[in-house]
Parts: sequence; C-alpha cells; structure tokens
Amino acid sequence: MNIGEIAKRSGVARSTVSYALSGKRPVSEETRRRIQAVIDELGYRPNAAAKALKEGRTHTIGLVIPPASRRLTDMQLGFVASVVDAAAHADLDVLLSPSGGEHDRSFERVVGGRRVDGVIVMEIRLEDDRVTRLRQAGLPFVGIGRTSRPEEMSWVDIDYEKLIANCVHHLADLGHRRIALVNRSEELVAAGYGPGHRAQAGFTHAMAERRLDGVQTCCADDAQSGVSCVERLLEEHPGLTAIATINEAATPGMYHALAQAGLVVPRDFSIAGVSARHWAENLHPPLTAADVPADELGARAVEMLIRLIADPTTPHGHLLVAPPISLRGTTGPARAQDHRS
Repeated sequence: MNIGEIAKRSGVARSTVSYALSGKRPVSEETRRRIQAVIDELGYRPNAAAKALKEGRTHTIGLVIPPASRRLTDMQLGFVASVVDAAAHADLDVLLSPSGGEHDRSFERVVGGRRVDGVIVMEIRLEDDRVTRLRQAGLPFVGIGRTSRPEEMSWVDIDYEKLIANCVHHLADLGHRRIALVNRSEELVAAGYGPGHRAQAGFTHAMAERRLDGVQTCCADDAQSGVSCVERLLEEHPGLTAIATINEAATPGMYHALAQAGLVVPRDFSIAGVSARHWAENLHPPLTAADVPADELGARAVEMLIRLIADPTTPHGHLLVAPPISLRGTTGPARAQDHRS
C-alpha cells in the first residue's frame, strides 16, 4: 500500500496526503481525519527509508540521461519511465538532466547546486567522469550500468557479456558458423561505453569456445546506419549467416538491408539480440532477443537510492540480471548461402 492508493481512497491529491503525513503544510481537520481513517483501515505504515527521505531538503531525485540531441532508444525510454514511476510511488519528483558536451553544465548545476537529494545515472562508461564527480561531491547516487570498478558504487545492470555469449551459443546450436556482432556506435565504444565493451568480450569468448569465425563492427543508433552496416557486412563477408546485436535502434535497418539483398529472415539469415521486450515483439518478424526488464531495474535503482539517501552508510547494492533469450521469429537453422559464396 502506498500514498497513491491512500489518496485515491480518500478522494484527495497525493500531495495532500503527503502534507497530512509530514505536517509541512496545513490540511483541514476534516480532510486530515478522512485521510487518517483510510490509513487506519489499510494499516498503512510509511517505509522507514522513505520517511527519512521525506525529511530531506528537496524531495527530488535527479536522473542523468544521454544528451538531448540523441534520440533515446526504446530501452532507454523504458528506464526513464520506470524511474519516474517508481519515484512517483515514493512521492518523489524527478529532475531530468542530460549530460555530455554542452550539457555538462546542466549536470554540474544538479550536483553542485544540491538541487536533488540523490542521482541515478544512465549509460555508464568504464571510466566515467560523472561518477567521479558524484563521489567527490558526496551526493548519493546509483548507476544504471557500472564502471570498471563496480565495487565502488551502487548499480543495477544488464549482463551484456553473458547475454551476447548466449546469443552466439544459440546461433551456433542452429548451425551458424560465421556470425557478426553489431555493436553500438564507434564513438560510444571508443569512449568506454560499458555495454559495448562487455558485448565485445562475450562475443569473443563465445566464438572462441565454439571455434567459430566472427566479425565485429560498430553501428550508429539509427535505422539508416543499420542498413549501411549490414550492406557492408554482406559485401565483405559473403559467408555470413547470422548477427548478434545490442543495437536496438539500428535493428529495423538491418531487417531492411537483408530484405534488399533478397535474404528472408530466418530462412536465409538469423538475428538475435538484446532489446526491450515490446520493441522486439513489434518488429516484423519479431526479434529473438534477451528481453531487458527495464521496469524492474529502474524500480530497484530508485529503491537503492532511497536507502542511500536515508542512510549514507548503507553498503553499496549491486544487481546484475541476465534474462533468458525469448525465441521469436528471427532465428532458424543455418542454410548454405551458395548464391553469395
């Protein structure tokens, strides 16, 4: 039971319930009694950590997102939505702050100006200046992703290394012998983007374990880049029969390039990846993929942050998830590509 349910049953706004509980603003006696009656009926007891958080200065947490100039992927939007929803359930506001390049001033205002009680940071790099700055400032924070020193911070993350390895093993089990990894953009990977590097490691290890030939390439986060990427792969590696990818945004372009080359998925060519579930389900054919539980991870990140704000001595929390591959319509047995060999 939470404040939202109490507000609904009392016929008042969430903020009114919050004021009645905290005493920070006056609430009429009649309204207060109505709220109290619902609380007594439901046996509501405020979570201790959330109560401590309410006694802070801003009742706001920051969510540091990729630059506004970049279109967020479906998976990233899922994380944003889940953080905002979980924060609302804890009666918290969320301040969105882009970071990177000209947006670093916005991030610095959030940190230096103490406009929030804590921060959740997305798109973590192996060496991340934002993490360093937050630690220096002593501001509680949680990463969606982790640096190369994961023990130094609290985080939730997707096990990209294991998931891409699982994609390779799935494709190998279907008889595919030449597989490509289509990563995120070259700029992101060069900057130390954690998922990109872990995907590379998982691909390399799994291909070696299965004694297969493979190729790795980077691709910008848009459909047209997906088209160009696959066109290049097919031209330079005519024996290629499958792709493993973490590049959600480029995947529709990959489909298009394969169709333009006269290849039917999955009869002639297979694709497996890591993606938001509804994104994967809405592609045609639906993408075989490890479905990222953005709702769960965003909510857990908010829970971790609330505990850290309530008690800065709380030990760092870590949550690494590796969802199983959902078999859909883009993987099938390898077929000889005689017309391209």
